[in-house]
Amino acid sequence: MTLKTILLGACSALALAGMASAETLTIATVNNGDMVRMQGLTSEFTAKNPDITVEWVTLEENVLRERVTTDVATKSGQYDIMTIGTYEVPIWAKQGWLLPLDNLGADYDVDDLLPAIRSGLTGEDGKLYAAPFYGESSMVMYRKDLIEKAGLKMPDAPTWDFIADAARKMTDRAAGINGICLRGKAGWGENIAFLTATANAFGARWFDENWKPQFDQPEWKNALDFYVKLMNDAGPQGASSNGFNENLALFQQGKCGMWIDATVAASFVTNPKDSTVADKVGFALAPDTGLGKRGNWLWAWNLAIPAGSQKAEAAEKFISWATSKAYLELVASKEGWANVPPGTRTSLYENAEYQKAAPFAKMTLDSINAADPKNPTVKPVPYVGVQFVAIPEFQGLGTTVGQLFSAALAGQMSVDDALAQAQQVSTREMTRGGYIK
Repeated sequence: MTLKTILLGACSALALAGMASAETLTIATVNNGDMVRMQGLTSEFTAKNPDITVEWVTLEENVLRERVTTDVATKSGQYDIMTIGTYEVPIWAKQGWLLPLDNLGADYDVDDLLPAIRSGLTGEDGKLYAAPFYGESSMVMYRKDLIEKAGLKMPDAPTWDFIADAARKMTDRAAGINGICLRGKAGWGENIAFLTATANAFGARWFDENWKPQFDQPEWKNALDFYVKLMNDAGPQGASSNGFNENLALFQQGKCGMWIDATVAASFVTNPKDSTVADKVGFALAPDTGLGKRGNWLWAWNLAIPAGSQKAEAAEKFISWATSKAYLELVASKEGWANVPPGTRTSLYENAEYQKAAPFAKMTLDSINAADPKNPTVKPVPYVGVQFVAIPEFQGLGTTVGQLFSAALAGQMSVDDALAQAQQVSTREMTRGGYIK
């Protein structure tokens, strides 16, 4: 055997060993704009980490939640990284379903994460169990030209009465303009996220201090009745099928006078590449009714490693990259500062370039800081969470109630019937869970 043959054989063996050690990360994520952008930039990560390849499973929000919940509960290991929300992280961490993120790297700067966002991702042991890809509250996005045409001026902190009046005045069916676009699609993270936050402002709550459901109380009747009437008068056709992405598309096409939803949408509705009304958008805090609570939620989409993953080291390396300061700078270099994932880092809101490029930056930060998950309602409650109730049962219960409220919006049942059934199903679920006897 010649020396050349030996060397060639050694090189081939090394190449095979390298191929064998290459790891493929399967990442489950939601089909929101920032995540789609992250997928497009994955080659920047794999170029620096040639031993890691990435496969994406991109799903609609309700489907994503169902799939990752099943996977993490059974520890089947189908996904190495999951995109999950602020609701899941503390519950799943407590159940031992997530791995702590102990090795994000020396330059990650975990202390730069916004305190309001970080606290929701920290377990009882003080460890971080998910890293925030973007954080959000909710706020009013509105057409400045249409509000002016209606003879009104949007306050920085509007009431729901003002919003309803403005929506009806801005509606122009002949021109295809709906005064307001709000979530109607059933799901605990879709219409229930919006309606729970809104109901807080009306003085409603899911449960009293003894976990007794409260859908039979006048505050819920006032909130749901107000919403259904407003949407019938000033909302788009087929609103019971519209979630975040559907309303985003309507607003970008100039078909909504106002949209009350996630602050993360601000960069999309002001991006002239995608939005026909980019130069006409103004922002205001989520509305109140004078009772001391605004309907602004607190949420983050986060990247976490399920306990069933066999590739934790590579997964944590990706998570560190995708949620780092350097990633924000990468997006800024490709898409401009206005389009970086918002709501996660203090340094972003101190960045003069971001402040200049993003007219919505201050309102976003003010909305995030104004949300109070530990005191979300006017009356006292035994739970934590603004637009959700942080108990394991809420995922199924919230979706069931969401289907009832979506049916009321669609005119398939009355508001009274929807609330009566919500009370019934909630009472049954809370009794079964041992919360009430």
